[in-house]
Amino acid sequence: MSTFLLIHGGWHGGWCWDKVGGALESRGHTVLAPDLPGHGSDKTPMSEVSLERYARATVEFAASQSEPVIAVGHSMTGISNSQAAEYAPEKFRGLVFLAAFLLADGQCLLDMAKLDPDNLVLPNLIPSEDQLSTTFKPEALKEALYADCSDEDIERAKSLLGPQAMGVFETPLSITEARGRQVPRYYIECLQDRAIAPHIQKKMHTENGCEKVFTMDSSHSPFFSKPEEVAEHLSSI
Repeated sequence: MSTFLLIHGGWHGGWCWDKVGGALESRGHTVLAPDLPGHGSDKTPMSEVSLERYARATVEFAASQSEPVIAVGHSMTGISNSQAAEYAPEKFRGLVFLAAFLLADGQCLLDMAKLDPDNLVLPNLIPSEDQLSTTFKPEALKEALYADCSDEDIERAKSLLGPQAMGVFETPLSITEARGRQVPRYYIECLQDRAIAPHIQKKMHTENGCEKVFTMDSSHSPFFSKPEEVAEHLSSI
């Protein structure tokens, strides 16, 4: 059995993993699904949220467990999990990128996101007055993130989504072959994704190398629409 550290993506919190966490625990695994700084119950001010803060927190979450973890990052947190593995590779047994940004050293999230002019995330963000964060337009959520999810899950997400610090998107990843790249990588691509297009996902996992690639016929959020399938893929690692 494995210990899974489930790290939510942008605007979300640990709550988005409830179904997958339950499915993994029913298979005998240990699961931790925390809130990153500035998300959910964590009240870190947006002005203090950064890629480094995410990554250091992720290392702390991993270090709280009795064995190296398999860290699963959704969307944005592919990059912060990669940075965490650079800081403390010994704490991670593997990194799983669930429709997530798998970047090379020196790349930032926006570099990759802008390669897909048809993505439905960037055009549907509402900036805060201080320009430090954004929220998501509620009317765009289903098409952009949750196309195959139930109305119940979508309404729950709308009630729980919070602001996202945008500086994280602009900060380059700093990773080396000797440390972060030594942690095995796995990718779960989503073929109906409108947030990170399938061809962008393929580009990332092809160029950066993965032990295995899993394919799901789902939107950007299979933790809602197909949690058992996500858990089955994770359990096979």
